[in-house]
Amino acid sequence: MRLCRLVKRMDFTEAYSDTCSSVGLAAREGNVKVLRNLLKKGRSVDVADNRGWMPIHEASYHNSVECLQMLIHKDPSENYIKTKTFEGFCALHLAARQGHWKIAQILLEAGADPNERTLEETTPLFLAVENGQMDVIRLLLRHGASVNGSHSMCGWNSLHQASFQENAEIIKLLLKKGVQKECQDDFGITPLFVAAQYGKLESLSTLISSGANVNCQALDKATPLFIAAQEGHTKCVELLLSSGADPNLYCNGDSWQLPIHAAAQMGHTKILDLLIPLTNRDCDTGPDKVSPVYSAVFGGSEECLELLLRNGYSPDAQMCFFFGFSSPLFLSFQKEWSCECLGIVNILLKYGAQPDDLHLTYCLKYEKFSVFRCFLKKGCLLAPWNHISEFISYAVKAQTKYKEWLPHLLLAGFDPLTLLCSSWIDSVSDDALIFTLEFTNWKRLPSSAEKMLSARASSSSRNLQQHLASVPCLAHLCRLEIRATLKVERLQSLSYVRQLPLPRSLQNYLLYEDVLRRNEIPELEVGEAT
Repeated sequence: MRLCRLVKRMDFTEAYSDTCSSVGLAAREGNVKVLRNLLKKGRSVDVADNRGWMPIHEASYHNSVECLQMLIHKDPSENYIKTKTFEGFCALHLAARQGHWKIAQILLEAGADPNERTLEETTPLFLAVENGQMDVIRLLLRHGASVNGSHSMCGWNSLHQASFQENAEIIKLLLKKGVQKECQDDFGITPLFVAAQYGKLESLSTLISSGANVNCQALDKATPLFIAAQEGHTKCVELLLSSGADPNLYCNGDSWQLPIHAAAQMGHTKILDLLIPLTNRDCDTGPDKVSPVYSAVFGGSEECLELLLRNGYSPDAQMCFFFGFSSPLFLSFQKEWSCECLGIVNILLKYGAQPDDLHLTYCLKYEKFSVFRCFLKKGCLLAPWNHISEFISYAVKAQTKYKEWLPHLLLAGFDPLTLLCSSWIDSVSDDALIFTLEFTNWKRLPSSAEKMLSARASSSSRNLQQHLASVPCLAHLCRLEIRATLKVERLQSLSYVRQLPLPRSLQNYLLYEDVLRRNEIPELEVGEAT
């Protein structure tokens, strides 16, 4: 019975379909006449809607000045003035955000706290700055709004926000009122850093003129110059450099990353051009450093890479423990990349990078066959082989696509006997094995290879058996002899064979044109060698 009587006393007519009470609706619409009548009837001024908004919030947000005055007259208590929505907004927050100067003045004179915070730790001053409400900012400051300390959840001060908004007038006002120029957010970022990060040149200029530190560092050691270089803000970089920003101030805890690395990785050639003559070269090949060449390769920026190499940076650089690669060439074709890396590889080779057998090995590992062919064409050293077991291991795994790499390797003078070991003979297809044998005198192989081939043939196709049983023709033996005379250094250049004083047909024969045609090798069709 008691519950029924309690329910009966509750006035559900206070709630409307739009969840706003009748008093709140009148305040929202600025309807002074309706509001006066409702208040005379004793309607409550503190009925909240489903957002926690009361009539005082509606009047403040919608700039209903007379309605606000009536509500405060009805309940002038400090608790009512400071009452908050479910998001922690008081009426002053809403007025400051909307730029309602008169509303803010009434609330402040009625006892509103100019430093009140929302649930996200946001102050009225921060909201006014965020929305460029200059008159409200001045009003809040006159009533004691603090210019220092954190004004938002992330630790941003109003000066951070003014820098981001690029409002020089507000920045100057805050500085005049004594805001700390070097105030930091939760990440150690200052307002000047914000200006550099977002390319706010006017903000940056104003802060520099006020004496803000151009070499400040965030908690991760990043500097304004570094972040401006990373984001591609050329004018900001120019201003920072002319104002004393240090391009040699390392910008991470491991002491290897400089602004030049950021510019190179992100492909900002104009900024890179500014930084190259000012950056200390010990980052290029120094131990425990990382050359910006790595950064350009990692970012896939061909223009930045060529700019660095043209200015004397080494294409081989130092071993890079950070990226986990021993040279920029290794980084250029790492498996995880989906972008085409051949352009990067060609630039590195153009400026003297020297691929070796390990590079070829990893090309097979990552199935970068176009790079594999490029290395061979550019004179990759095929002797001595220091990683032959690793190479053969990945060669076996890549044998299903042997047409994309094996013909080019053998034509470049690689010794096929090196491949004719147990792992290759036992694992590859008959076609791949027969193709390998085409570069040998298969009737005069080492006894160990003969035994393995014989064992393989006994359980293989008729094609392999017939090939092993056949006798190499005299022309083929002559081809082998001539190629052996030419040696690897000359065989790697197909153009050298084309320059021999021989009939065209013999040149084609030395280049295995008949074998390539018979095996339908797509990458080196008849005549491609020319």
